Amino acid sequence: MDDQELGFNAGDVIEVMDATNREWWWGRVADGEGWFPASFVRLRVNQDEPADDAAPGTGHGGAGHGGAEAQSSKDQMRTNVINEILSTERDYIKHLRDICEGYLRQCRKRVDMFSEEQLRTIFGNIEDIYRCQKAFVKALEQKFNRERPHLSELGACFLEHQADFQIYSEYCNNHPNACVELSRLAKLSKYVYFFEACRLLQKMIDISLDGFLLTPVQKICKYPLQLAELLKYTHPQHRDFKDVEAALHAMKNVAQLINERKRRLENIDKIAQWQSSIEDWEGEDLLVRSSELIHSGELTRVTQPQAKSQQRMFFLFDHQLIYCKKDLLRRDVLYYKGRLDLDGLELVDLEDGKDGELHVSVRNAFRLRCGPSGESQLLCAKKPEQKQRWLKAFARERDQVRLDQETGFSITQLQRKQAMLNASKQQAVGKPKALSRPYYLTRQKHPALPTSLPQQQVLVLAEPKRKPSTFWHSISRLAPFRK
Repeated sequence: MDDQELGFNAGDVIEVMDATNREWWWGRVADGEGWFPASFVRLRVNQDEPADDAAPGTGHGGAGHGGAEAQSSKDQMRTNVINEILSTERDYIKHLRDICEGYLRQCRKRVDMFSEEQLRTIFGNIEDIYRCQKAFVKALEQKFNRERPHLSELGACFLEHQADFQIYSEYCNNHPNACVELSRLAKLSKYVYFFEACRLLQKMIDISLDGFLLTPVQKICKYPLQLAELLKYTHPQHRDFKDVEAALHAMKNVAQLINERKRRLENIDKIAQWQSSIEDWEGEDLLVRSSELIHSGELTRVTQPQAKSQQRMFFLFDHQLIYCKKDLLRRDVLYYKGRLDLDGLELVDLEDGKDGELHVSVRNAFRLRCGPSGESQLLCAKKPEQKQRWLKAFARERDQVRLDQETGFSITQLQRKQAMLNASKQQAVGKPKALSRPYYLTRQKHPALPTSLPQQQVLVLAEPKRKPSTFWHSISRLAPFRK
């Protein structure tokens, strides 16, 4: 964004020219030189590959001597990676302590400036992260072999604490809200002076608070990179190899889970807006139980007792299936017609032919049977491939529900309330919501006519003049109709 900032892509190797400042380094890539954030990169612990370093053995010892040198080089690389992991963890702990003690503690003292809700928005669950990271660093220190660092077994530490790292999800999801709130406060001079005083008292480097609060977001993304580097220099026979391999997989899953949760929470605004566009909505809001649209499409609903067929639009969310009716004239308008609870529901794939319950011939059909009540819904798709897509979508819905239960994913009441509020605001400023029916179908009231006019004149006012119709004149000219 600045002329002196260095732009680069993921995977680029930057030659560091000046690293005197801990936060901003001066470096060189193929396109030029410039400043770049040190937190965006990691130091290559191997400036050359081990194979290049280990020259073929000559003289006494021959190839065996060369192999020993290569192994020694690899051990040194592993030592460097382990030292880097421990060093960055210690720096990170200090960083978290500075935020919690230097900023958050001081903010809590100023109840005249900050409410608890404001502090929760700005700092999220950073205190929980601080507690978990202290326990994690303690575990790393215990596994560190000071005499022979390359023999340290750190993989088990990541595996033991992988569930704790999921708390980063809440922090990452809240971080955009923190940035919005801080940008609002930055317009008020008293808050600018207060945050600067906090930084100076804690003797922190010259970076704004939003910069400090970005660190946990960056940190959780660095773990897979560090573990990949550690695995690269861990011999398959090393006692730590399997644990490091499993830890790398686990931390990638954590990062993927955090990204997925962020995507899901971004979707709840869209779901709230969709609900607000549906006419005649009944019952609880969608977001009370659902957070993702999995599949949608048109199906024929066959109902009892006369096996009546109805064309309906179906929307499959996690936990529930919503069905709506299209407006006859305005096809973009949907009317709410009902919902099905999927948690206690059985899906039955039906063969083409006569249905045993409704005694009608069906094609591309499946039945949804409710457990406790025994009620069922017979649904038919137009084509076999559409039916298969629906069956796969129902399977995905059950998988999603199980995954959410395992990972503890849920939408808070505050998030739900905010999404519905945003949807109502957007509805107010957007196009007007359709009335129950188009204006040209509504009954027009007769105009109130003045009583002082004569009856003959009133009838003239009430009955608009029409051109004489030529219909019967044209009919009379047709030969077959002449008498």
